[in-house]
Amino acid sequence: MRGGARSFVPRERCMSDAPRVGSPTIASFFAPDPLGAGASITLGEESAHHMRVRRLQIGDTVALRDGAGLVGRGRLVRLAKSHAVVDVGDVTEHPRPSAIHLLAPVADRDRMLWLAEKVTELGVASWRPVSWQRSKSVGARGEGPGFQAKLRARMIAALVQSEGAWLPEIHPDAPLDRALRAVPDGTRVVLDPDGASLGDLALGTAACIAAGPEGGIEPGELAALDAAGFHRARLPGNILRFETAAIVGVALARAAIDRISSASAS
Repeated sequence: MRGGARSFVPRERCMSDAPRVGSPTIASFFAPDPLGAGASITLGEESAHHMRVRRLQIGDTVALRDGAGLVGRGRLVRLAKSHAVVDVGDVTEHPRPSAIHLLAPVADRDRMLWLAEKVTELGVASWRPVSWQRSKSVGARGEGPGFQAKLRARMIAALVQSEGAWLPEIHPDAPLDRALRAVPDGTRVVLDPDGASLGDLALGTAACIAAGPEGGIEPGELAALDAAGFHRARLPGNILRFETAAIVGVALARAAIDRISSASAS
C-alpha cells in the first residue's frame, strides 16, 4: 500500500483525550452517510441495538467507517431504540489497497455469503458473481437483488469487524462472457488444479482472480478464459472447495501484491 492515511482534524474538534481509531476499546459502526468533520451521522436500529448491548453511554467515543476510505471518530450524542446519533470529530482518509478483483461463482448461497465475508476482510476491490455452466445445477444458489442485499450486509459487518476502510464494489451476477468483458486491468488468474503454481506468477500491482464452481470449470469456459488473457494457476495442497480456493487465491495474491507495492514504495 502506498503512502499513509491523511487526516482532516479541525483544531477545535480534535479529541486528543480519546483512544485512537482502530483501538479495540472503541466500538466501530458503518456510516450510511458521507463522513465529514463536524457532521452528525444517524445510525439505524441495528447499530443502536449493538450500542445498547455494548452498554455504550452518551458521550462515549465511537468509530465510524463509510466503506469508501474514510474512518471517523466521534461522540455518541443520542441513543434511542430505533436509531443513534454520532457527532463526528475527526476523519481520516485511508488510501485504497492495491486492487484484487474476484470473479466468484454463483453457488450455494450460504457458502457464497461466507466467502464474501472473508474476502472483504482480505480487502478485495470488487465482487463479480459468474453464472458458470455448473452453477445451473445448484439448488439454493445466491443470485438476484435480494441476495445482493444480504451479501452487502454481510460485507459491511465484515468490514466493521476487521476495521477495514474500503467496501468491495458489488456487481450483479452475469454469465461468463459478460463478466469477461467487464474484467478490469491487472494480471488475470483462473484457479485451475492443472495450471502452474500461483506462487510462480508475477502478479504486478493488480490482479483478477477467477474461482470456478463446485465440480470445476468446463473445457469451453477454460478456453474462453484463456482467450481473455487469464493464466491458469493451481493452489498448494489438496483440491479445495470453491469458497476455500477463492480465499486462498485472494490471500496469496494479496501477499504477493503487497510485497511488490512495499518494495516500490521504499
